[in-house]
Amino acid sequence: MPPNPRPAAPAEAEPAAPAGGGGLVRLTWAQPEDLLGHEFRQAAEDGRGAAAEPLLRAWLAAGGHLAPERAGASPAPASPALRALATRLLDELAGLPLPSTSAEPRSWPTITASWPRTAPPRPPGRAGTGRAGPARDALRCRLEAAWVGRAAGCLLGKPVEKLPLHGIRALARAAGNWPLDDWFTAEGVPPELLAAHPWNRRSAPTSLAENIDGMPEDDDLNYPLLGLLLLQRHGKAFTTADVGRLWLDELPAGRTFTAERIAYRNLLQGLEPPATATRHNPFREWIGALIRADVHGWTNPGDAAAAAAQAYRDAALTHTANGVYAALFVAAATAEAAAGRCDVHTALRAGLAVVPPRSRLAQAVRFGITAAEREGDFDRVVDRLHARYGSHHWVHALPNTALIAAALTHADGDFGGSICRAVSGGWDTDSNGATAGALAALVAGEVPHRWAAPLKNRLATTVAGFDGVGFDTLAHLTAQEAARS
Repeated sequence: MPPNPRPAAPAEAEPAAPAGGGGLVRLTWAQPEDLLGHEFRQAAEDGRGAAAEPLLRAWLAAGGHLAPERAGASPAPASPALRALATRLLDELAGLPLPSTSAEPRSWPTITASWPRTAPPRPPGRAGTGRAGPARDALRCRLEAAWVGRAAGCLLGKPVEKLPLHGIRALARAAGNWPLDDWFTAEGVPPELLAAHPWNRRSAPTSLAENIDGMPEDDDLNYPLLGLLLLQRHGKAFTTADVGRLWLDELPAGRTFTAERIAYRNLLQGLEPPATATRHNPFREWIGALIRADVHGWTNPGDAAAAAAQAYRDAALTHTANGVYAALFVAAATAEAAAGRCDVHTALRAGLAVVPPRSRLAQAVRFGITAAEREGDFDRVVDRLHARYGSHHWVHALPNTALIAAALTHADGDFGGSICRAVSGGWDTDSNGATAGALAALVAGEVPHRWAAPLKNRLATTVAGFDGVGFDTLAHLTAQEAARS
């Protein structure tokens, strides 16, 4: 199949039934009547469930619906009256008091105060950031592996994004690829199974074994590119406001989803951080900040605390609490691995050390690691994770971070095993594959040829100045930012 570096119809918009001779655009992850259902779920998870019950009953009695399970919008728009009610109820839910935040602190000083005394301090000299010489060259090689690993893991997960776990398993088994050990393929898969579990429609033309030709565009690669731009323009002392301004300048609104789309809307409405992360944003504990965190670890090799601080300022635009902690976890683990002197288990411990230890995110990560240590069959690990966290949305930070930690632990540093386990566990498959792939590649220092070769050292993107860029070039640019004070 010819290369398709710039997929059509990138914005997740869903047409509604024609009205008045035209069609309505159902912009996903933005309609009040859909946001409200997700906010009710968020309230149940953060301890406001009982207080929210009367509001939920009022919403359902008025004809409202619960949140769409997998899509970003319900099939048809609400009436003006129902939409107005949804907006009012979102405000009322925001006014409900949160239970004690001692276990899940919000501000940076209270987060760092929760760290155990064994949390990694800033070392006297950060490994591999010298201006020249073998250390700088070794860091650049590790960073190239990390960029390639992130792309390969993302690409592996793209065709099965949004599919339920049983569908992923059925498709791979039908192709003789289970336990997962290779790219997904439609070859040999019965048509009725493909009809029952269709590939992700935007990804299938560029991410199956039979049609991969370079790395196609994906938000899991766009955000590291934006993070690199952020550091080039503002340095490591960037502010959360700098992140917002960069997005308005460089990130098309249609390339944003969930919490990022809400924060973008809030910026356009004149809100400032941290209100951008909280105003009518039920996705604030989902996975979006996590997928932006790698670059902060890459540019602070050996300095988990500094990486976490950068990740916090980035995440605060869009996320709170566990959504932020997931980003801190990945940034710190990545920084530890980027120094080139630890195994994957040490890196995961460094990541966990910067997460408030009594938070739900810390509990989820510990659960994932423990399950992986105790079960020899990874399918059993995944089944335990789904039994524990299956009530969460498939893009929520808790199940996905737990799965990433479990996959990396179970694979014990093997690159292919890490990305295949992360993707085979379901939920946000491309994001999990990307994060696991980047960290595993940093630890290993390279990506096996069979995973790297199909990418052809070429990344497609709509981030200005980077379309068609090679991963070797990205490694060079990232190493430059790592060397900046």
